[in-house]
Amino acid sequence: MADEKNANKANILIVDDDKFLLDMYAMKFTQAGYNAHASLSVRNALDTLRGGFAADAVIFDLIMPQEDGFFLLDTINKEKLAKDAALIALSNQSDEADKKKAMDLGATKFIVKASMVPSEVVDAVGQEIKKKK
Repeated sequence: MADEKNANKANILIVDDDKFLLDMYAMKFTQAGYNAHASLSVRNALDTLRGGFAADAVIFDLIMPQEDGFFLLDTINKEKLAKDAALIALSNQSDEADKKKAMDLGATKFIVKASMVPSEVVDAVGQEIKKKK
């Protein structure tokens, strides 16, 4: 029965270079019944997707060292990774130009970190996954 329950969980890929936030969001999504996979870098996240992780949602920060969230979106599109996933920017950037660029690259939602508590982020992601189903 436990395996059947896990099969119904949505897979969440969280990408953020802030380990504290990454761990906290991974814990919040796990507690809410999701399979959460945490990546500290865009490169690691892309390796996870290329390795067959079937993400229902990819939540990512925009500003990170090395590759950023825009690069992640662009690569997901070019390589057709996570094609059915909700792509959600979770950033401290509230700049309209950044929001427009993320949405133009395929983000389905843009959340400013400071505007929501973690449980609200989990709920918002759940709503985006439902829209994709």
